[in-house]
Amino acid sequence: MSHGIRTWAFVALMLALTALFVVLGSWQLQRLGEKQALIATVAERLDDPPVPLPPVAAWPGLDGAAVDYLPMAATGHYLDASTVLVFTSLGSSRGAYSGPGYWVLTPFALESGGTLFVNRGFIPQEAAEDRAALEPEPSDTPLTIAGIGRRAEPAGAFTPVADTANGIEWVRDPARLATLAGVEGPVAPFYLDLPASPAGELPQGGETVVEFPNNHLGYAYTWFGFALITPILLFFWVRRQRRPPTP
Repeated sequence: MSHGIRTWAFVALMLALTALFVVLGSWQLQRLGEKQALIATVAERLDDPPVPLPPVAAWPGLDGAAVDYLPMAATGHYLDASTVLVFTSLGSSRGAYSGPGYWVLTPFALESGGTLFVNRGFIPQEAAEDRAALEPEPSDTPLTIAGIGRRAEPAGAFTPVADTANGIEWVRDPARLATLAGVEGPVAPFYLDLPASPAGELPQGGETVVEFPNNHLGYAYTWFGFALITPILLFFWVRRQRRPPTP
């Protein structure tokens, strides 16, 4: 490869990097706007009184953002012995328990029809051995519960299949949970996080994440800084290449 071709190839590479840095900076600004909107939505909704669940007829086309972090109330009864565990590792917990463990999700048959999965809280791994103790007390009278609505947690490309032998899932996706629990009929495309339980009681409710790191502006400054520095470095490099060789 001649010197001229190598020079132009390097120039093209540096210009491509500059364009890439601009794109990455713009993407971080977009993420900043989305994160600010999420923070504002959560702060506004958490202070609202609970509202009734969307009707079953509205579930098929329901936008998850419409119910995410929305306080809601539901009346019905728990489906005994159909509790599903979802593996997690709880970090900054509000209760006494944290670390590796499970979310306890129990199907809740609604008086109005359909089934809602209720996240009753967190349990450490060692507590999961006694599955019977995790089941809600059966009741013949309808029970009204209130909590925070959460959109379905999507499975990724590397999400394992459910552990059907032990009733363990890896994401809080009501469709997958219903398959594992054997729930038939309409299932709400969102789930409900219950509030904090009494201190030391399991499952440990009230662990909904409502604080979000927001470092996107700093990341955007970093990428735009690279986009500014790269052509400057290229300019000085090209000018040096154009100098006549020193005898």
